[in-house]
Amino acid sequence: MLFSLPPQKLELSPNDVNVWSANLKLPLLQIEQFSKILSSDEIDRANKFYFERDKNRFIVARGTLRKILSLYLNIESHKLKFSYSDRGKPNLPSSSILFNLSHSQDLALYAITTVNLIGIDLEYIRPLADAESLAKRFFSPQEYNLISQLPPQQQPEIFFKMWTCKEAYLKATGDGLAGGLEKVEVFFTPEQPIRFLNINGDVQEASRWYLYQFIPQSNYIAAVAAVGKSQNLSFYQINQHEM
Repeated sequence: MLFSLPPQKLELSPNDVNVWSANLKLPLLQIEQFSKILSSDEIDRANKFYFERDKNRFIVARGTLRKILSLYLNIESHKLKFSYSDRGKPNLPSSSILFNLSHSQDLALYAITTVNLIGIDLEYIRPLADAESLAKRFFSPQEYNLISQLPPQQQPEIFFKMWTCKEAYLKATGDGLAGGLEKVEVFFTPEQPIRFLNINGDVQEASRWYLYQFIPQSNYIAAVAAVGKSQNLSFYQINQHEM
């Protein structure tokens, strides 16, 4: 997947989805600069991390989110005020822009749109000795059967492919993992792109959602879910050195 630098003027038409990529491993000086634009509650959340590495990743991820949103809204990044859903999903109450973010290891992805619900999930594909048992616990019986029939070395990749799609949907609706991974069933074959098969058993509801899966970097898998049968995706790389 190739991410390009964004145009000087960013505009979002209906059904446009901009996906941004950012590196979370930055020099200490840049991390300190990002921390200065965060709100007090974001700093409080950062300070709750036990490991310094995780704290720094959170600071950079949230600081980068503010910088990206400021490009669309033409407002200083530290002046953005977020509100949160009951499950902690951030939003901008005074704006038409909708967004979602996900990070894994030192990589972060951001999905920006208007009008439609949006969710994005990113996972680092790592060895999973228990991929089959996890699928049995969290996935539908049909999905578990698919994974259980694969050779063990192929199971982690397919598990993460399914997981990212399901979580992208649950993040879009704001339900999070509490919404139930097994209630979102995905379907794919080597010849066809991955898609939602049904949501809570409802095929019609699944057909309302757009799903796109991609590889942002080696050993990563990501998925974007949005309401609407078609979306116009653009992929941008944020230049963190100019912030």
